[in-house]
Amino acid sequence: MSILLNQDSRVVIQGITGGEGSFHAREALQFGTRVAAGVTPGKGGMKIEGVPVYNRVIDAVEKEGVNASGIYVPAPFASDAILEAFDAGIKLIACMTEGIPVLEMVRVKKILRGSGTYLIGPNCPGITTPGTGKIGFMPNFIHLPGKVGVISRSGTLTYEVINQLTALGIGQSTSIGIGGDPIVGSTFVDILKLFEDDPDTILIVLIGEIGGTAEEEASDFIKNRMQKPVVAFIAGQTAPPGRRMGHAGAIIAGGKGTAEEKVNILKKSGVTVVNNPAQIGVVVKETLKERNLLFEGE
Repeated sequence: MSILLNQDSRVVIQGITGGEGSFHAREALQFGTRVAAGVTPGKGGMKIEGVPVYNRVIDAVEKEGVNASGIYVPAPFASDAILEAFDAGIKLIACMTEGIPVLEMVRVKKILRGSGTYLIGPNCPGITTPGTGKIGFMPNFIHLPGKVGVISRSGTLTYEVINQLTALGIGQSTSIGIGGDPIVGSTFVDILKLFEDDPDTILIVLIGEIGGTAEEEASDFIKNRMQKPVVAFIAGQTAPPGRRMGHAGAIIAGGKGTAEEKVNILKKSGVTVVNNPAQIGVVVKETLKERNLLFEGE
């Protein structure tokens, strides 16, 4: 089983005629994703890799039955693209676009709140379900089907962790990069709820970073609501206060959001926190072994 992206997902690529959109549409198809349509205003009637292109998302919904969207459009148009997908009834939207203004994302999040639509991102690597499909940037070759869920604020570290797990023979149920902007559609808590309820996810890897309160909120949820083991790593442990590191949301302000603070809170909630990112896979395997959760051959 997986969360959000599954065998019933039919994906529309918004911005499919652009360089990134067309490239990642091809990659998704090679991965086995059911890419049913693309959307670029004014380019309706074209085909990209055999995928029909429409002018509007609602046309793709009505004619191809799409129910998930991957957005690869420039920042000035990305928030409107998200809302177009939402208005068309799409329930899973992954937006990879970087540089969407914070105020636009505040507006988008307010509109989507309570709707039952999941927005992954923006400024994220997307979502991957090995053996089923993907929406986003994650490399095809690093994945292996299995039962460990991965959720991360960092794109590059997401790939690194998945690669480590696969090299150790530990497969993934679903991997999600939620994005590193100050305002993202789905939080750690939103995704942790889904992993906790998924009978085929047995352990979760959480990759956090400095800045904001996402990890603190996740820690509270893990402590009070979760039974499954969580292994975590917090990036940015040497970052100086007041300096943004990588993502727009990765900044320590007012003495809050430090790596040390996040690590301590997670540990108090029973999370196994790894200090060295190169050891995440090994610690996951050790944790699975301690809890008798390893499968034959792993």
